[in-house]
Amino acid sequence: MAVFTEVSPQDAAALIARLGIGELTALKGITSGIENTNYFADTSKGRFVLTLFERLSHEQLPFYLHLMKHLAQHGVPVPDPQSDETGEILHTLCGKPAAVVNRLEGSHQLAPDISHCESVGAMLARMHLAGQDYPRHQPNLRGLPWWAETIPVVVPHLTPEQRTLIEGELAFQQQVAASAAYAALPKGPIHADLFRDNVMFVGHQLTGFFDFYFAGVDTFLFDVAVCLNDWCTDLESGRLVEERALAFVGAYDAVRHLSSGERRLMPALLRAAALRFWVSRLWDFHLPRDASMLKPHDPTHFERVLAHRVAEPWHPGVI
Repeated sequence: MAVFTEVSPQDAAALIARLGIGELTALKGITSGIENTNYFADTSKGRFVLTLFERLSHEQLPFYLHLMKHLAQHGVPVPDPQSDETGEILHTLCGKPAAVVNRLEGSHQLAPDISHCESVGAMLARMHLAGQDYPRHQPNLRGLPWWAETIPVVVPHLTPEQRTLIEGELAFQQQVAASAAYAALPKGPIHADLFRDNVMFVGHQLTGFFDFYFAGVDTFLFDVAVCLNDWCTDLESGRLVEERALAFVGAYDAVRHLSSGERRLMPALLRAAALRFWVSRLWDFHLPRDASMLKPHDPTHFERVLAHRVAEPWHPGVI
């Protein structure tokens, strides 16, 4: 969430008025994130987030927005896209696709303890179950085909050691993805980017998941792995904190049981999730786009995470 497209208060106010959610009282750009333009938009009737989509098209966006609607209707706390008088939830602003959603209460928990990890694990499982009957389909756009396409672009910026690691891991993940065990993994809509800064808490009470704009249909296990690599990882070293990881997986499993096949492939999917974010951060770091408040993430963090997942494979065991 950075500001790539400047939105005037007048333009924002006109959209807010069309949605019938009060009069705009404040508009402030959000500095974190790197994909879309986001503003906090306060109105006389509530607090909202205005998003202009910089990469996703009008054709792709209904999958994400209607998924959020679907999850909200199934009791999962997610932002609710606001509709105009015709019922449309996808809008256009400054020539870009746009949406307005309600702003979740609370704040990020950037130093999670076991109870936070349990809350996220249980809610992620609820989200996976709620999405099983979602009728729309779109692949994970940052999945294996994207890694294979992007790695050759970033390789010229890497050291020989980094190149060996990233190309070797891509070959490994291609073998995993071609296996019968991988094909048997349960699939459905996943968040695919559920980091600490995409979840809100009031104290220890989880108040919502947001930023679904990397969502797609993929293995549920990949979503679990993405979370473990952030919520249950020591940010300094990149090592998995087993106490938190066991708590996360236990809480998830209590809501949606992990199959024996999922448990066996957990080490490989933890590596896949680390590779995905190392590749995307390398791309953003070495091939940046202009943005008035853009701060690319350090790619070396997920290089360390991947190296640890290769050297220290983690199995959740039987719960």
